[in-house]
Amino acid sequence: MLKEVCVENFTNVPLMIERGAERIELNNDLANGGTTPSFGVIKKTVEYAHKYNVPVIVMIRPRSGNFVYTADELEIMNSDIQMCSLLKADGIAFGCLTDNKQLDKIAMKKLITTAHAGNLEVVMHMAFDELTASKQKEALEWLSKNKVARVLTHGGSLDRSITDCLENLKKLNKQAEGKIEILPGGGITDKNVNSVIEKVGVTQAHGTKILGKI
Repeated sequence: MLKEVCVENFTNVPLMIERGAERIELNNDLANGGTTPSFGVIKKTVEYAHKYNVPVIVMIRPRSGNFVYTADELEIMNSDIQMCSLLKADGIAFGCLTDNKQLDKIAMKKLITTAHAGNLEVVMHMAFDELTASKQKEALEWLSKNKVARVLTHGGSLDRSITDCLENLKKLNKQAEGKIEILPGGGITDKNVNSVIEKVGVTQAHGTKILGKI
């Protein structure tokens, strides 16, 4: 079982690695859902984590709020992806939607292309959970065809507990099998991680408290 820890900035990275983090998702401003950390934070985190062979996935999100981005914001995201490649991060997490809550395939394709050109793994983050069930099925197929490595998903809206979302996570995992990884997250702690992984049938999970409270 792989435990991915969601962290804000560098502060607790050494502690989380000491506790056994096997992958880091690096953010700024988790109180607002996570935004892109600074150049210095990414550089320090990657240098430190790589000493322990722990990969770092960087959040690419220029602001809090929705996942509908302007051309200027997409340009910022594109530059931030190039920065992550320069700093030797292992991957990036992002998600772009249209005004009517569909996957913004044009924006996604552009950013995916930049990421792959920079040898970065791509993760679709929880913007995925804003899609309807039928659109999620379609999105999974599109994301896998475009070589996205995995989808971070709660399996439902974040105001629902993770236990209420297990059935949908199981369905998503069944559809994704052999094509794209499903990474459950949102409300997963050191107390329930084993149960969630077993019930959903995955081999990895994500959370801020997956290795206990700080």
